[in-house]
Amino acid sequence: QVQLVESGGGLVQAGGSLRLSCAASGRSFSSGTMAWFRQAPGKAREFVGSTIRRGSTYYANSVKGRFTISRDNAKDLVYLQMLSLKPEDTAVYFCAATVLAIVNAQVGSYDYWGQGTQVTVSS
Repeated sequence: QVQLVESGGGLVQAGGSLRLSCAASGRSFSSGTMAWFRQAPGKAREFVGSTIRRGSTYYANSVKGRFTISRDNAKDLVYLQMLSLKPEDTAVYFCAATVLAIVNAQVGSYDYWGQGTQVTVSS
């Protein structure tokens, strides 16, 4: 059974930082794509960024320069380092994965999802 488990969310003041982690089990995604999405109350789930195979990364414009995705393929871990957080970054953050190596921001392109972790940025 494949599982993705996020951790590291919490409450932080604007300008602060957080690091989220996502641990995959049940299969390896070292040759595929792992991504982060987020969903704010009343809004659609949106792409944050992704990392493919050997570490190529892609980001949404809204987080580019502030967020960094990294991965440890040996441990099937992916991280989301978030700096200079803003109140508009408040959302539930989800880890997602596919065995395919894709550059794709669409929710439907990812087969596996974590349960999400809440990030709240206070002003």
